[in-house]
Amino acid sequence: MLQAPKNADENPLRLLDITPPSPDAREICVRVQYCGVCHTDLHIVEGELPLPKLPLVPGHQIVGVVEALGSNAHKFREGDRVGIPWLHSTDGVCRYCLSGNENLCDHARFTGYHVDGGYGETTIVAEDFAYALPHSFSGANAAPLLCAGIIGYRSFRLSNVQKGELLGLYGFGASAHIVLQFARYLGCEVYVFSRTSAHRELATSLGAAWVGGSDEKPPHQLDAAIIFAPAGQLAITALSAVRRGGTVALAGITMSPIPQFSYAAIYHEKILRSVANSTRRDALDFLELAAEVPVHTEIEVFQLEQANLALQKLKHSQIKGAAVLRVAT
Repeated sequence: MLQAPKNADENPLRLLDITPPSPDAREICVRVQYCGVCHTDLHIVEGELPLPKLPLVPGHQIVGVVEALGSNAHKFREGDRVGIPWLHSTDGVCRYCLSGNENLCDHARFTGYHVDGGYGETTIVAEDFAYALPHSFSGANAAPLLCAGIIGYRSFRLSNVQKGELLGLYGFGASAHIVLQFARYLGCEVYVFSRTSAHRELATSLGAAWVGGSDEKPPHQLDAAIIFAPAGQLAITALSAVRRGGTVALAGITMSPIPQFSYAAIYHEKILRSVANSTRRDALDFLELAAEVPVHTEIEVFQLEQANLALQKLKHSQIKGAAVLRVAT
């Protein structure tokens, strides 16, 4: 549990006993088995995002089993395995929800941010915001699909890249190593930019067509790029690497300032766009695609009491693939 934000290297999370929550009518209570560790968790515990509540149990890539049903919850049965992602609830009535853009909902609430998440033994979610998981994935391997995968999938769609085109991935952590796999499956050639040698090696093993440093110029112009590393300078770097009319999608929830750049860098109808959250449709479509590929998630598993260590290793780019907490088995 986080009681006050501070540097991840100072062990901001503490193990505490809290009263287990009870589900309302359309909610389910989930016994958490695994929870992925995300860069957003790091931004939360370090106070880079304004916190709507404290104390807070972080975590939004949750895999668990249904332990209890609300009085009017019928989508799942007790004992079913489910996944819970970042999007926890929406109002369902604002202009964004009504137009199919619920990721932009005026009153959206997020798991492990507005409500307690998966760095704990149980959590609550409305049944319509939980998902059955493909049987082909173990609990630990399914966890990164629920944010790294879903957000990566939305970023891929918003990058406008098409079959046969060249896609650049800047930063190669949990999300990018999933995107690389389904992008290749969908017929794209993928170039990876990373400052970390272990990440470059993983990208090569997963079939990247070219791998280089974050500031290197690729051998061919890109049709699109996705930036996963929270470094604003990379937006300008990627704009110089994409062709006329190409798109650069910013996948992170926060980023260091983008330096001033000349109009010429974005001229010729290049597009620079952010990616904000995801929809339930994104989740359903991606989970189906992940099973079809099938996606392999490279993971490093930590015990719940090692949550601080996992965040520290994530902060210092020492995770190869994705970090996952084992909460219960």
